[in-house]
Amino acid sequence: LPVREEAFVALNAAFMPDGAFVFVPRGVQLNIPVHLVFVNDSRTNATVVSHHNLLIAEDSSAVTVVESWHSVSGPQAGFTNAVTETFTGRNARLELVKLQMEDRSALHIGHTQATVQRDATFHISTITLGGALVRNNLGILLSEEYSTAHLYGLYLLSGKQHVDNHTLVDHAFPNGYSNELYKGVLDQQSEGAFSGKILVRQDAQKTNAYQSNKNILLSDDAVMNAKPQLEIFADDVKCSHGATTGQLDEEALFYLRSRGIGETAARAFLNIAFAADVINNIPGESLREQLMQRIEKKLLESNA
Repeated sequence: LPVREEAFVALNAAFMPDGAFVFVPRGVQLNIPVHLVFVNDSRTNATVVSHHNLLIAEDSSAVTVVESWHSVSGPQAGFTNAVTETFTGRNARLELVKLQMEDRSALHIGHTQATVQRDATFHISTITLGGALVRNNLGILLSEEYSTAHLYGLYLLSGKQHVDNHTLVDHAFPNGYSNELYKGVLDQQSEGAFSGKILVRQDAQKTNAYQSNKNILLSDDAVMNAKPQLEIFADDVKCSHGATTGQLDEEALFYLRSRGIGETAARAFLNIAFAADVINNIPGESLREQLMQRIEKKLLESNA
Protein backbone atom coordinates (compact mmCIF):
# COMPACT_ATOMS: atom_id res chain seq x y z
CA LEU A 1 0.00 0.00 0.00
CA PRO A 2 1.28 3.54 -0.75
CA VAL A 3 1.70 4.49 2.90
CA ARG A 4 3.75 7.57 2.08
CA GLU A 5 0.98 8.92 -0.12
CA GLU A 6 -2.03 7.88 1.96
CA ALA A 7 -2.01 9.40 5.43
CA PHE A 8 -5.01 7.41 6.66
CA VAL A 9 -3.41 4.12 5.58
CA ALA A 10 -0.41 5.02 7.73
CA LEU A 11 -2.78 5.96 10.57
CA ASN A 12 -4.49 2.59 10.22
CA ALA A 13 -1.14 0.79 10.42
CA ALA A 14 -0.22 2.72 13.56
CA PHE A 15 -3.45 2.00 15.48
CA MET A 16 -4.69 -1.27 13.94
CA PRO A 17 -5.93 -3.58 16.73
CA ASP A 18 -6.99 -6.46 14.50
CA GLY A 19 -8.72 -7.38 11.25
CA ALA A 20 -9.92 -10.30 9.19
CA PHE A 21 -7.77 -12.75 7.24
CA VAL A 22 -9.42 -14.77 4.48
CA PHE A 23 -7.21 -17.30 2.71
CA VAL A 24 -8.50 -19.55 -0.08
CA PRO A 25 -5.98 -22.25 -1.06
CA ARG A 26 -5.09 -23.14 -4.61
CA GLY A 27 -7.97 -24.72 -6.56
CA VAL A 28 -10.59 -24.28 -3.83
CA GLN A 29 -13.90 -22.82 -5.02
CA LEU A 30 -16.21 -21.58 -2.29
CA ASN A 31 -19.90 -21.56 -3.16
CA ILE A 32 -21.00 -19.74 0.01
CA PRO A 33 -19.95 -16.11 0.57
CA VAL A 34 -17.72 -15.17 3.49
CA HIS A 35 -19.50 -12.39 5.39
CA LEU A 36 -17.44 -10.05 7.58
CA VAL A 37 -19.49 -7.82 9.88
CA PHE A 38 -17.96 -4.74 11.57
CA VAL A 39 -19.81 -2.65 14.16
CA ASN A 40 -18.60 0.67 15.59
CA ASP A 41 -20.28 1.25 18.98
CA SER A 42 -20.17 4.90 20.08
CA ARG A 43 -23.04 4.84 22.58
CA THR A 44 -20.86 5.80 25.54
CA ASN A 45 -17.81 7.44 23.97
CA ALA A 46 -16.54 8.64 20.64
CA THR A 47 -14.70 5.69 19.11
CA VAL A 48 -12.04 5.23 16.46
CA VAL A 49 -11.89 1.84 14.77
CA SER A 50 -8.93 0.82 12.56
CA HIS A 51 -9.41 -2.59 10.99
CA HIS A 52 -7.01 -4.06 8.42
CA ASN A 53 -8.34 -6.95 6.33
CA LEU A 54 -6.31 -9.25 4.11
CA LEU A 55 -8.02 -11.37 1.43
CA ILE A 56 -6.01 -13.90 -0.59
CA ALA A 57 -7.35 -16.13 -3.36
CA GLU A 58 -4.62 -18.45 -4.60
CA ASP A 59 -4.34 -19.74 -8.17
CA SER A 60 -7.50 -21.26 -9.70
CA SER A 61 -9.60 -20.51 -6.62
CA ALA A 62 -12.86 -18.59 -6.24
CA VAL A 63 -14.43 -16.74 -3.33
CA THR A 64 -17.00 -14.05 -2.60
CA VAL A 65 -16.39 -11.82 0.43
CA VAL A 66 -18.93 -9.39 1.86
CA GLU A 67 -17.75 -6.59 4.15
CA SER A 68 -20.62 -4.84 5.92
CA TRP A 69 -19.96 -1.83 8.11
CA HIS A 70 -22.49 -0.82 10.77
CA SER A 71 -22.59 1.50 13.75
CA VAL A 72 -24.51 2.05 16.96
CA SER A 73 -24.96 5.78 17.38
CA GLY A 74 -24.39 7.76 20.52
CA PRO A 75 -23.96 11.39 21.61
CA GLN A 76 -20.72 11.56 19.63
CA ALA A 77 -19.83 10.29 16.17
CA GLY A 78 -17.83 7.12 15.59
CA PHE A 79 -14.92 7.12 13.16
CA THR A 80 -14.01 4.06 11.09
CA ASN A 81 -10.65 3.98 9.27
CA ALA A 82 -10.53 0.71 7.37
CA VAL A 83 -7.98 -0.86 5.03
CA THR A 84 -8.51 -3.96 2.89
CA GLU A 85 -5.83 -5.63 0.80
CA THR A 86 -6.72 -8.29 -1.77
CA PHE A 87 -4.57 -10.61 -3.87
CA THR A 88 -6.14 -12.57 -6.72
CA GLY A 89 -3.87 -15.36 -7.99
CA ARG A 90 -3.60 -16.67 -11.52
CA ASN A 91 -6.86 -17.93 -13.03
CA ALA A 92 -8.65 -17.09 -9.78
CA ARG A 93 -11.79 -15.06 -9.11
CA LEU A 94 -12.30 -12.83 -6.09
CA GLU A 95 -15.58 -10.95 -5.64
CA LEU A 96 -15.73 -8.30 -2.93
CA VAL A 97 -18.90 -6.50 -1.81
CA LYS A 98 -18.41 -3.51 0.50
CA LEU A 99 -21.58 -2.32 2.24
CA GLN A 100 -21.35 0.97 4.12
CA MET A 101 -24.52 1.09 6.22
CA GLU A 102 -23.48 3.09 9.27
CA ASP A 103 -25.77 5.71 10.82
CA ARG A 104 -26.07 9.33 9.73
CA SER A 105 -23.50 10.61 12.26
CA ALA A 106 -20.72 8.17 11.38
CA LEU A 107 -17.41 9.07 9.75
CA HIS A 108 -15.95 6.42 7.47
CA ILE A 109 -12.73 6.30 5.45
CA GLY A 110 -12.04 3.07 3.58
CA HIS A 111 -9.01 2.16 1.48
CA THR A 112 -9.03 -0.94 -0.71
CA GLN A 113 -5.95 -2.07 -2.63
CA ALA A 114 -6.20 -4.99 -5.07
CA THR A 115 -3.56 -6.89 -7.01
CA VAL A 116 -4.77 -9.06 -9.91
CA GLN A 117 -2.56 -11.65 -11.62
CA ARG A 118 -2.69 -13.37 -15.02
CA ASP A 119 -6.08 -14.67 -16.23
CA ALA A 120 -7.63 -13.62 -12.91
CA THR A 121 -10.78 -11.59 -12.27
CA PHE A 122 -11.35 -9.14 -9.44
CA HIS A 123 -14.93 -7.94 -9.00
CA ILE A 124 -15.83 -5.24 -6.46
CA SER A 125 -19.09 -3.54 -5.59
CA THR A 126 -19.06 -0.53 -3.23
CA ILE A 127 -22.47 0.41 -1.85
CA THR A 128 -22.75 3.53 0.33
CA LEU A 129 -26.06 4.12 2.10
CA GLY A 130 -25.07 5.68 5.43
CA GLY A 131 -22.53 7.92 7.08
CA ALA A 132 -22.20 11.67 7.49
CA LEU A 133 -18.81 11.85 5.81
CA VAL A 134 -17.55 8.92 3.73
CA ARG A 135 -14.44 8.49 1.61
CA ASN A 136 -14.00 5.32 -0.47
CA ASN A 137 -10.50 4.89 -1.95
CA LEU A 138 -9.96 2.04 -4.38
CA GLY A 139 -6.72 1.13 -6.13
CA ILE A 140 -6.44 -1.83 -8.51
CA LEU A 141 -3.21 -3.07 -10.08
CA LEU A 142 -3.56 -5.39 -13.08
CA SER A 143 -0.14 -6.86 -12.50
CA GLU A 144 0.07 -9.44 -15.32
CA GLU A 145 -1.34 -10.09 -18.78
CA TYR A 146 -5.01 -10.97 -19.34
CA SER A 147 -6.10 -9.75 -15.92
CA THR A 148 -9.61 -8.35 -15.45
CA ALA A 149 -11.27 -5.94 -13.03
CA HIS A 150 -14.93 -5.00 -12.66
CA LEU A 151 -15.79 -1.99 -10.49
CA TYR A 152 -19.34 -1.08 -9.49
CA GLY A 153 -20.43 1.63 -7.09
CA LEU A 154 -23.71 3.03 -5.79
CA TYR A 155 -24.32 5.88 -3.36
CA LEU A 156 -27.73 7.11 -2.17
CA LEU A 157 -27.43 10.40 -0.30
CA SER A 158 -29.81 12.71 1.53
CA GLY A 159 -29.71 15.29 4.30
CA LYS A 160 -26.20 16.73 4.52
CA GLN A 161 -24.33 13.54 3.71
CA HIS A 162 -21.01 13.87 1.88
CA VAL A 163 -19.52 10.89 0.00
CA ASP A 164 -16.31 10.77 -2.05
CA ASN A 165 -15.37 7.88 -4.34
CA HIS A 166 -11.79 7.84 -5.62
CA THR A 167 -10.66 5.02 -7.91
CA LEU A 168 -7.46 4.14 -9.76
CA VAL A 169 -7.14 1.24 -12.19
CA ASP A 170 -3.50 0.66 -13.14
CA HIS A 171 -3.04 -1.32 -16.36
CA ALA A 172 0.60 -2.34 -16.09
CA PHE A 173 0.69 -5.20 -18.64
CA PRO A 174 -0.84 -5.97 -22.07
CA ASN A 175 -4.27 -7.43 -22.77
CA GLY A 176 -5.88 -6.20 -19.59
CA TYR A 177 -9.57 -5.40 -19.23
CA SER A 178 -11.42 -3.16 -16.80
CA ASN A 179 -15.00 -1.99 -16.61
CA GLU A 180 -16.17 0.66 -14.14
CA LEU A 181 -19.70 1.90 -13.42
CA TYR A 182 -20.55 4.22 -10.52
CA LYS A 183 -24.02 5.67 -9.95
CA GLY A 184 -25.38 8.15 -7.44
CA VAL A 185 -28.74 9.51 -6.33
CA LEU A 186 -28.44 12.74 -4.31
CA ASP A 187 -31.24 14.51 -2.47
CA GLN A 188 -31.69 17.54 -0.19
CA GLN A 189 -28.33 19.18 0.66
CA SER A 190 -26.12 16.16 0.11
CA GLU A 191 -22.82 16.32 -1.73
CA GLY A 192 -20.98 13.72 -3.76
CA ALA A 193 -17.64 13.48 -5.52
CA PHE A 194 -16.26 10.97 -7.99
CA SER A 195 -12.65 10.95 -9.13
CA GLY A 196 -11.83 7.97 -11.31
CA LYS A 197 -8.55 7.43 -13.10
CA ILE A 198 -7.52 4.81 -15.64
CA LEU A 199 -3.76 4.55 -16.06
CA VAL A 200 -2.44 2.62 -19.08
CA ARG A 201 1.31 2.17 -18.95
CA GLN A 202 3.54 2.15 -22.02
CA ASP A 203 3.87 -1.65 -22.14
CA ALA A 204 0.13 -2.27 -21.63
CA GLN A 205 -0.82 -2.65 -25.28
CA LYS A 206 -4.20 -4.17 -26.26
CA THR A 207 -5.81 -2.72 -23.12
CA ASN A 208 -9.60 -2.38 -22.97
CA ALA A 209 -10.79 0.00 -20.26
CA TYR A 210 -14.17 1.63 -19.74
CA GLN A 211 -15.37 4.05 -17.08
CA SER A 212 -18.76 5.65 -16.48
CA ASN A 213 -20.19 7.81 -13.70
CA LYS A 214 -23.90 8.71 -13.74
CA ASN A 215 -25.78 10.80 -11.20
CA ILE A 216 -29.30 12.02 -10.51
CA LEU A 217 -29.93 15.15 -8.46
CA LEU A 218 -33.33 15.18 -6.75
CA SER A 219 -32.89 18.62 -5.20
CA ASP A 220 -31.66 22.03 -6.34
CA ASP A 221 -29.39 22.07 -3.29
CA ALA A 222 -27.66 18.73 -4.01
CA VAL A 223 -24.13 18.94 -5.43
CA MET A 224 -22.13 16.43 -7.45
CA ASN A 225 -18.53 16.84 -8.63
CA ALA A 226 -17.25 14.31 -11.16
CA LYS A 227 -13.74 13.98 -12.55
CA PRO A 228 -13.23 11.01 -14.91
CA GLN A 229 -9.63 10.69 -16.10
CA LEU A 230 -7.61 8.77 -18.67
CA GLU A 231 -3.81 8.68 -18.62
CA ILE A 232 -2.59 6.59 -21.55
CA PHE A 233 1.01 5.92 -22.56
CA ALA A 234 0.32 3.04 -24.98
CA ASP A 235 -0.90 3.50 -28.55
CA ASP A 236 -2.90 0.30 -29.20
CA VAL A 237 -5.76 0.53 -26.69
CA LYS A 238 -9.53 0.92 -26.45
CA CYS A 239 -10.45 3.26 -23.62
CA SER A 240 -13.42 5.48 -22.86
CA HIS A 241 -14.74 7.48 -19.95
CA GLY A 242 -17.60 9.78 -19.20
CA ALA A 243 -19.76 11.38 -16.54
CA THR A 244 -23.33 12.66 -16.53
CA THR A 245 -25.29 14.54 -13.88
CA GLY A 246 -28.94 15.46 -14.33
CA GLN A 247 -32.49 15.09 -13.09
CA LEU A 248 -35.15 12.44 -13.54
CA ASP A 249 -36.49 11.92 -17.03
CA GLU A 250 -39.70 13.97 -17.13
CA GLU A 251 -41.14 11.90 -19.98
CA ALA A 252 -40.65 8.66 -18.05
CA LEU A 253 -42.16 10.32 -14.98
CA PHE A 254 -45.16 11.49 -17.02
CA TYR A 255 -45.63 8.01 -18.47
CA LEU A 256 -45.77 6.42 -15.00
CA ARG A 257 -48.15 9.07 -13.69
CA SER A 258 -50.40 8.62 -16.73
CA ARG A 259 -50.72 4.96 -15.70
CA GLY A 260 -52.18 5.93 -12.35
CA ILE A 261 -48.97 5.89 -10.28
CA GLY A 262 -48.60 8.75 -7.81
CA GLU A 263 -45.75 11.21 -8.23
CA THR A 264 -43.92 10.09 -5.09
CA ALA A 265 -44.03 6.42 -6.05
CA ALA A 266 -43.16 7.19 -9.68
CA ARG A 267 -40.03 9.10 -8.68
CA ALA A 268 -39.00 6.30 -6.35
CA PHE A 269 -39.53 3.66 -9.04
CA LEU A 270 -37.34 5.54 -11.53
CA ASN A 271 -34.57 5.86 -8.96
CA ILE A 272 -34.84 2.19 -8.08
CA ALA A 273 -34.49 1.26 -11.76
CA PHE A 274 -31.50 3.60 -12.00
CA ALA A 275 -29.79 1.87 -9.04
CA ALA A 276 -30.61 -1.63 -10.29
CA ASP A 277 -27.86 -1.48 -12.93
CA VAL A 278 -25.31 -1.65 -10.12
CA ILE A 279 -27.19 -3.96 -7.74
CA ASN A 280 -27.80 -6.55 -10.47
CA ASN A 281 -24.02 -7.03 -10.78
CA ILE A 282 -23.63 -8.03 -7.13
CA PRO A 283 -23.01 -11.77 -6.72
CA GLY A 284 -25.64 -13.78 -4.84
CA GLU A 285 -29.40 -13.55 -5.41
CA SER A 286 -30.22 -13.39 -1.69
CA LEU A 287 -27.84 -10.48 -1.10
CA ARG A 288 -29.19 -8.62 -4.13
CA GLU A 289 -32.77 -9.02 -2.89
CA GLN A 290 -31.91 -7.77 0.60
CA LEU A 291 -30.09 -4.76 -0.79
CA MET A 292 -32.91 -3.89 -3.17
CA GLN A 293 -35.39 -4.01 -0.30
CA ARG A 294 -33.22 -1.65 1.75
CA ILE A 295 -32.70 0.67 -1.24
CA GLU A 296 -36.41 0.71 -2.08
CA LYS A 297 -37.24 1.65 1.51
CA LYS A 298 -34.63 4.43 1.55
CA LEU A 299 -35.77 5.88 -1.77
CA LEU A 300 -39.48 5.71 -0.88
CA GLU A 301 -38.77 7.50 2.42
CA SER A 302 -36.63 10.08 0.61
CA ASN A 303 -39.42 10.83 -1.87
CA ALA A 304 -42.19 10.88 0.74
